[in-house]
Amino acid sequence: MSRATGAPVRFGVLRLADSAPSLVAVQRGLFRELGVQVELSVEASWANIADKLAYGLLDAASMLPPLALAASLGLRGPPGRLLVPMGLSGGGNTIAVGRAAAEAVLAGSAPIDALDAGRRFGAWLRTQRTPPRFAVVHAFSTHNLLLRYWLAASGVDPDRDISAVVIPPERVEAALAEGDIAGFCAGGPWGELAAERGSGRVLLGTSSIWGSHPEKCLAVAEPWAKANPATLNGLLRGLLQAQRICEQPDAAPEVGRCLAAPPLELPLAASRACLPGGAATEHVRFHAGAVWFPWRSHAAWFLEQMRRWGWLDPGTDVVQAAHSTYRPDLLATAAAEEGLAWPEEDSKPEGAHGAAWTLPARPTPLEMRADQFCDRLVFSQSGAEVTKN
Repeated sequence: MSRATGAPVRFGVLRLADSAPSLVAVQRGLFRELGVQVELSVEASWANIADKLAYGLLDAASMLPPLALAASLGLRGPPGRLLVPMGLSGGGNTIAVGRAAAEAVLAGSAPIDALDAGRRFGAWLRTQRTPPRFAVVHAFSTHNLLLRYWLAASGVDPDRDISAVVIPPERVEAALAEGDIAGFCAGGPWGELAAERGSGRVLLGTSSIWGSHPEKCLAVAEPWAKANPATLNGLLRGLLQAQRICEQPDAAPEVGRCLAAPPLELPLAASRACLPGGAATEHVRFHAGAVWFPWRSHAAWFLEQMRRWGWLDPGTDVVQAAHSTYRPDLLATAAAEEGLAWPEEDSKPEGAHGAAWTLPARPTPLEMRADQFCDRLVFSQSGAEVTKN
């Protein structure tokens, strides 16, 4: 058995079900077996994590991809170069609404699809005297961009028809129960907890907006990564091993107990429901479909959406920004050591597949999941969007 050596890796997480890989890797001793010591730091908000990475108070974190990109581009808070060497999870977010909106949208026949639900939600919004408050977990979040994409595709103006507010994920259910917000988009288990407690209902999962969408990524501070290549490799290998465990439905009871125990202390039933094999509307994915690969086309999509909403200078070179932050080269050795097939390209068309498909990779192809957008558009890294045939 290897023994951890050197300074511990300070690793930031939030109280979310998709923090599971880092917890499992610590509790099962996977990092220690690889000679890496990891200290988990449970943070109160995504802003805390981004700031601590910038100031060197954290070395690595489970992170929102758009926030990692925004931080690296100097769009928020203290400047600090972040690198994204791997993906940690996919899917797992839900859009939950309070009783009034739920009765309007879900009464009678169930919505046919995400756009049908969006149009019904838009009709309810038009009956409100003022734009209802709707919570996202951070302005630069997957949640905010997917929510906006869905609303816009459904004929709703996200800048005029709702009033978006930022609330840390662990507080959104309470805010909904207290009537402070009309709904939220957040990661599990908070949508499931709202349904469990009756404070709201899950309207849809974000995988119905963008199939197999990326969710959390690993972000590391660039100075730390350059100074600690061997430690970074051990960190990556431990997370890859933990992802495989978390992906298995048979492991869900153990993973659920891990999430419910300190340091996260998440609600057990709601957390278990959103893990693979659970009863939730939306499940977190941890490994299947190459969740672990940091696709530069994912980064480009996030950046294009940020530009769409006026958050990014129109002259920004999206491809260059995606390539400078998303670094699959940093993962290559760890992936090979873990026996993973490696994609032949680091970008792909996004939204082009309505069913499972096979991606060219070495030494064997990778089995991928459907990745269709709710409006059937296809995105290429050049920024072009075309209607799918």
